[in-house]
Amino acid sequence: MRVLVVEDDPVLGQGLQSVLKQDGYAVDWVKDGESAILFMDSSEYTLVILDLGLPKLNGLEVLRHFRTAGKETPVLILTARDAVADKIAGLDAGADDYMTKPFDVDELAARARALSRRQTGRSTPVITHGDLQLDPAAHTVTQGGVVIEFSGREFSLLQALLENRGKVMSKDKLTESLYSWKDEIESNAIEVHIHHLRKKLGNNLIRTIRGVGYVIDKPE
Repeated sequence: MRVLVVEDDPVLGQGLQSVLKQDGYAVDWVKDGESAILFMDSSEYTLVILDLGLPKLNGLEVLRHFRTAGKETPVLILTARDAVADKIAGLDAGADDYMTKPFDVDELAARARALSRRQTGRSTPVITHGDLQLDPAAHTVTQGGVVIEFSGREFSLLQALLENRGKVMSKDKLTESLYSWKDEIESNAIEVHIHHLRKKLGNNLIRTIRGVGYVIDKPE
């Protein structure tokens, strides 16, 4: 689950990065509108958190570029502009949600989860697959009622596969969803994570499609 944070305030940007990483997201952080467009045009994101008062290109211009380019990624505007007219302008430009600064980090995390859930077409907060349950908010996984411990990236990988049941996900796509552009990535990282998931959940949950990727089949 990869998020793009567009925020020019270094203290706030670093804080957002830390909060979202704790919630299991891979985070790219850029500080101006032109960089935001560059990153959005070259990568796929689960969510964009966008300030409005940005250098080089303001947030509304960035947002209009996203939507004109056909980008459907959810966008949450996070700004100090709290006038009703600003909120209307942001939502009409294509934002999916609007929060004003100062903000509560737990509320931000909840809104991020809601937008991510909406993007995958999932209405329920907990993902259920047979006797397996994954709760993104609590960051827990149970199988047959037994809690199973996962690392952050194992959890994110399992969530990505469960949210895309029936779709084969390539190694490159999974890598892009789990790691930010600054992360050092071992060439066999995804294979190692898949091995750990199978060790904890059994070998039958995740199928390897040789030369293509990995899939969790939809229940029959």
